[in-house]
Amino acid sequence: PTVYYFKPRGIPLRMLDEVVLLPDELEALKLHDTDGLEQMKGAKKMKISQPTFARILNGAYKKIAEAIIKGKAIRIEEKR
Repeated sequence: PTVYYFKPRGIPLRMLDEVVLLPDELEALKLHDTDGLEQMKGAKKMKISQPTFARILNGAYKKIAEAIIKGKAIRIEEKR
């Protein structure tokens, strides 16, 4: 991605708690929600099992929900 932070408007980043979206979580979100792949196909593309894909996806959803509901920043961790 070209953007690595999302935050509530009008609050300096230094004043916010943050959640960290890991590279695998971002990839699972992209495959499932942007590319429209079913979990089995997304898992195959990531070379992981479907239950693992589901856990990664669920973790990403929880982090995003926490950031929105609690007013936290979302930091997208870069792949290494």
